[in-house]
Amino acid sequence: MVHAIKWVEDDDGAAVRIIDQTVLPTEESYLELRTVDQLVDAIARLAVRGAPALGAAGGYGVALAERQADACGWDDARLEAEIERVALARPTAVNLAWGARRVDAVRREGGGGALAEAHRLAGEDEAANRELSRLGADWLLERTGKKILRAITHCNTGALATTAWGTAYGVLKELHTRGALEMVYVDETRPLLQGTRLTSWELAQDGIPHVVEVDGAAASTILRGLVDFAVIGADRIAANGDTANKIGSVSVALAAHRAGIPFLVAAPLSTVDVTLASGDLIEIEERDQDEVLAVGGTRLSAPGVRGFNPAFDVTPHDLITGIVTEHGVVEPGVTQPAFA
Repeated sequence: MVHAIKWVEDDDGAAVRIIDQTVLPTEESYLELRTVDQLVDAIARLAVRGAPALGAAGGYGVALAERQADACGWDDARLEAEIERVALARPTAVNLAWGARRVDAVRREGGGGALAEAHRLAGEDEAANRELSRLGADWLLERTGKKILRAITHCNTGALATTAWGTAYGVLKELHTRGALEMVYVDETRPLLQGTRLTSWELAQDGIPHVVEVDGAAASTILRGLVDFAVIGADRIAANGDTANKIGSVSVALAAHRAGIPFLVAAPLSTVDVTLASGDLIEIEERDQDEVLAVGGTRLSAPGVRGFNPAFDVTPHDLITGIVTEHGVVEPGVTQPAFA
């Protein structure tokens, strides 16, 4: 199983080692990030991405900043500013700031425990992913009453997006290991094609039958009865169960609601932000318009055309059948607020 992010130490010192997701699937390349600048840049350009993986990046970023402060003679104010840069490198996924601030709290206590806490955070994420995958698979089989299921998923939520195993992808993998998954329809996930480039790559490596479809085909696939459920991840979940995920997720939810099939959101409890009453309060990251107007460096639109590129959308809780975390499944349309 690929590891999207890990801490390494060698003759050159410490580094956060990531698989560069911008060049997959044509190239499996790893980057060793030895400075805060390098880590923040990797986060911003999506070389490392996915809410749980960003949580680990936040935690390891604190340990990295601490090492760099020692080497460069930073004072406390500079160190705290660099840690805040890591925490705020992307705004929508709550896990990034959560991971940085959890580890920073340990750092402030003294005793050199930041790195150990970052390792603990990463280990907890893998355990949570495996447990929520088991619970999600159980829930889907019971909910549908079927022994063999067909799925649709949006964006990438596998080991590449986490510290290991995966969230929504982990549910698919769990069903596959049980012999209960017939087919996965993978949305390409524009504009950066995380479904085509990343999810399909992981499914192929795991030997899971799948097809890739354009995002515009998703609603038709659902309404034609070609799938039995939809499953996605989340970058932030509000207290009422509204969820932010990769742009296009709400379209899948609307079609699933119309078709009467389960729409499951899978994410560790760390993705829940109880400080936000609803998804209306989630900040939506807007990225460079060239991600929409060009592909592979080739511009597709006419000169002077402007692009609109929100990275996420918010799915209202009443369109979500279930939210599975490592602690169980919450049905936000039934229980309000979904998370106390």
